[in-house]
Amino acid sequence: MSQVSLTELITQAKSGNLVSFPTDTVPALATLPDQAELIFAAKQRPADKPLILMGASPEDLWPYVSGTAAEREIWQQTAKTYWPGSLTLVLPASEIAPKAMNPIDPSTLGIRVPNCELTCQILAATGPMATTSANRSGEPPLTTMAEIAAAFPEVFTLNGDKRKSGSGLPSTVAKWTGEGWQILRQGSVNLTQNLTHRSENDL
Repeated sequence: MSQVSLTELITQAKSGNLVSFPTDTVPALATLPDQAELIFAAKQRPADKPLILMGASPEDLWPYVSGTAAEREIWQQTAKTYWPGSLTLVLPASEIAPKAMNPIDPSTLGIRVPNCELTCQILAATGPMATTSANRSGEPPLTTMAEIAAAFPEVFTLNGDKRKSGSGLPSTVAKWTGEGWQILRQGSVNLTQNLTHRSENDL
């Protein structure tokens, strides 16, 4: 098991290795965006389930998405209201967004700023990271660093971090349709601004 200090975790993340750390929802499995295929392989995750780009601030994430000035104003207002927090915004991807984040539909990208001081400390040092929950695809998310270290020996986790991470609830996922937000997954955040309709698969 590769349980390491916070400093070493950041070093390993910046080197392009898989790491795991607590967030405000469930623990993240993460790597640099251009190494996103490592997450799909480790989780045995289908390519039609895209990853989320997590950053320490909105300013770190906006370059990865593309929209009109009017759209960006709406997105930024939504972010100002709900970030940091457990809301993922799925937006049109810019040219610099790594296609490995969303292999089936690289034209869109999910972004989020977590409401967790430790997570943001890590992301401020590494830059935005490709993330998802730490578990094999189709299984429940693991909740402690010890569980994750045991299940994923190749992943660097925080040594001595025994706490259960965050709310345990997934983030709400809202996709921009060009006219408003479509809720793809209802999580702990209830989005009310510029809402168009909910997905048929909405929980």
